[in-house]
Amino acid sequence: MHAHAAVRSVPTQFATARRVTDATKKRGVERSVVPLRRANVLVPKASADDAKPPAVNYKSDEFTIPDAPIKDLVPTGAWKVIDGGVCAPKGFKAAAFKAKLRKSGKNQADCCLIVADKPAVVGGVFTKNRVAAAPVQYCREVLAKPDKRTVRAVLANAGQANAATGVLGMEDAVRSAATVAEALGCDADDVLLQSTGVIGKRIKMDELMGAVPALAGNLKSTKEAAYAAATAICTTDLVRKTLAVEVDLGGGGLLGGKKVRIGGMGKGSGMIHPNMATMLGVVTCDAVVEPECWSVMVKRAAQNSFNQISVDGDTSTNDCVIGLASGAAGGDAIVAGSPEAEKLEAALTAVCVGIAKSIAWDGEGATCLIECNVRGAQSLEDARVVARSVVSSSLAKSAIFGHDPNWGRLACAAGYSGVHFEQEDLRIQLGPHLLMENGQPLDYDAKEASAYLRDTTAVHGTVIVDVAVGNGAFEGSAWGCDLTYDYVKINAEYTT
Repeated sequence: MHAHAAVRSVPTQFATARRVTDATKKRGVERSVVPLRRANVLVPKASADDAKPPAVNYKSDEFTIPDAPIKDLVPTGAWKVIDGGVCAPKGFKAAAFKAKLRKSGKNQADCCLIVADKPAVVGGVFTKNRVAAAPVQYCREVLAKPDKRTVRAVLANAGQANAATGVLGMEDAVRSAATVAEALGCDADDVLLQSTGVIGKRIKMDELMGAVPALAGNLKSTKEAAYAAATAICTTDLVRKTLAVEVDLGGGGLLGGKKVRIGGMGKGSGMIHPNMATMLGVVTCDAVVEPECWSVMVKRAAQNSFNQISVDGDTSTNDCVIGLASGAAGGDAIVAGSPEAEKLEAALTAVCVGIAKSIAWDGEGATCLIECNVRGAQSLEDARVVARSVVSSSLAKSAIFGHDPNWGRLACAAGYSGVHFEQEDLRIQLGPHLLMENGQPLDYDAKEASAYLRDTTAVHGTVIVDVAVGNGAFEGSAWGCDLTYDYVKINAEYTT
């Protein structure tokens, strides 16, 4: 969730632009302003004399980085993976721009705008970190308003997190939303915000506000625009995370054979240990969904995906996932408890899981994805907690990086998870190698187990850890990555 000075390499496989009015030109110094929610924050009015924003080519280098192997990571199901990212669903456009927000000065877009053609039903999930960033506080405030069920846009930036920036940071957030709203012709409360970068740094407002006309003027519904937006929010990410699926809701009646689409993008590589949120993520959908139903779906999908990953145990100040449903696919509104809602939520969760696993796969310095599957638990939450405990263990992560099949660290992590189970019921398997059963260590070929880790990390693959804790009916999974020397190097040079 932050931008480092240190540069990661990709694995081989893979001046305020202010609007002027006629009056401004005549008087030179005066300008017409529109008051915002905070009286000391002002934004210029639009003018017919505004210069036409520069056109962008979304296939150029600043909008392109390698893609995560997300098609290999998304769960299989009744959905079909398609191209298009957040623009795959009907009713959405995206734009990206290089506003020169990044301290590193690298040639990469650093802000993006996702816009619904009409007001879209919204759901949001945010960090529980008490030092929540200004954009998180702003979004919470907007979505907490009575009867606030729709928004039009999400503005996201990389470079500065606008976290721990006090009142001035909040004023920057308010101004950002108002400026975008002016460009789109909507209310400020119809614009949500996301930021990622260095904590304690305010956004470079001259640069970001100067980019708004270019963003608004280059909105497109193409896959290239969607992928450019996914590129713009990346910081230490080596790959962009973007995905879309199509699912047939069926259901008969007006919904019979109705196909809808869900698209998503996310970013994250370090400071990954979410608590009721993701790093930065936007999910779009073109189904007609009852607002409360959609909001709950988004929260459950995040709980089953982004809340089940960990790279380093640090919960960011800026974690935020926003889900938008345009309704552009038409048909009857989907309501909670219906078969259509069940199918839609399953596909939504699959998109979130695919993006979440891609984030863990791309963990800072990582050489592999770690997947821990727990079964035999007495509740779903118990299974999830044990799985998270295993993938979060620094000792286990270090052992996997060193190709050391030290299963004792896996057992230890399951044991301190806080979930009650009998030691005699514990079973641990590393890939194809069964290491413990019924609480008893087994003879195994340590060289072969080490080779499994070595071969998997050599191709940046997935190390599978299977854990059983009893005879319960519940199972759950979590994802992480190994802990490497490069992780320390990247974070030791965080702001220097």
